[in-house]
Amino acid sequence: MITRSIASDIIKDLDYFPAVGIIGPRQSGKTTLAKSLLEKIGRPTTYLDLESEADRYLLQDPEPWFLSNADQCIIIDEVQLMPRLFPLLRSVIDKKREPARFILLGSASPELVRNSSESLAGRISFHELSPFSLTELDNVLSMRQHWLRGGYPLSALAPDDETAFRWLDNYVRSFIERDLKVILRQDIEPENMRRFLLMLSHLHGEILNVSSLSNSLGIAAATVNKYLDLLEGAFWTVRLQPWYVNIGKRLVKSPKVYFRDSGMLHKLLGIATAQQQLSHPVLGAAWEGYVIEQVRLATQFKFQYYYYRTQVGAETDLYLLSPKGKTWCVEIKVSNTPAISKGFFQCVEDLQPDVKCVVVPESRPIKRADGVEILSLPDFLNSLQNA
Repeated sequence: MITRSIASDIIKDLDYFPAVGIIGPRQSGKTTLAKSLLEKIGRPTTYLDLESEADRYLLQDPEPWFLSNADQCIIIDEVQLMPRLFPLLRSVIDKKREPARFILLGSASPELVRNSSESLAGRISFHELSPFSLTELDNVLSMRQHWLRGGYPLSALAPDDETAFRWLDNYVRSFIERDLKVILRQDIEPENMRRFLLMLSHLHGEILNVSSLSNSLGIAAATVNKYLDLLEGAFWTVRLQPWYVNIGKRLVKSPKVYFRDSGMLHKLLGIATAQQQLSHPVLGAAWEGYVIEQVRLATQFKFQYYYYRTQVGAETDLYLLSPKGKTWCVEIKVSNTPAISKGFFQCVEDLQPDVKCVVVPESRPIKRADGVEILSLPDFLNSLQNA
């Protein structure tokens, strides 16, 4: 079994908190991880899946059932499907407050966090489980294979690219035709979401313009924002916010939008082979989004992540601030022999980062005379581990 990077943190919290929440997209491995961790802590467990009619029946009158199983750690999968459980869990925990009583798994971040934070404050800790990161699949997949297929376990570990993209196709179809209604409880016409996903994939890495999306799709701006919030809550996309400071320059203030999983992006764009990937006009933006997501995963979402762009076009693709206060200006280039723009140096002058670097697919580490470091993505991720 592949070791997940958040496993040790979850085990630590299971030794202290009565409840631990593991959130993340469907099929990212939450159930497998939860069950494997409980084998390590050596406590009897019961697993309930709220998509199962039989398991929902068990919880028709949940309080007596929970109390009669108080010696076990109870895993509740897709817990957001039964929001009435959250106030009850607080009462059950307070009657016997001890570590590792519940592990709550969910695929809808805003609703799950909102319901649990209102009812379980001080009793639960949260962890996000994303699809496999590049560092987790070290020695399992090459970086280029991972970039093409993405990190969902059944895609990343498929026997070949054709099988990987057949799985991704089914995953997208299931999300549009089933999960929106059953898991996320959204009444959205499947064709509307299909069109939205397709258009958004072609805008991957671009500055978000809600009005333009609204006009192109013929839907209200409020609906566009609803779809964006929904996709972000389902862990499909992320909006990278601009760094904005009062430095006497006019700065871009709108976020950029990225698909988090590179395999999902490639599937939506009709890319299914390395040859198609390398000849596609979105290649540079696809690499940029891939790097940004791998940075977020390698730093376990503990940094602050921005881009920086002035109204005259000077830009750095990624501006990082670590919890210790260290800063990076990062240019992301798909070419291994990158040309660095004058605009990047203007950003460096504005932001005065501790580190200025260019991240490329493959390169030995190079320190230029102007202080810019050129690093491969694996080397860059390693450099962030102790930052």
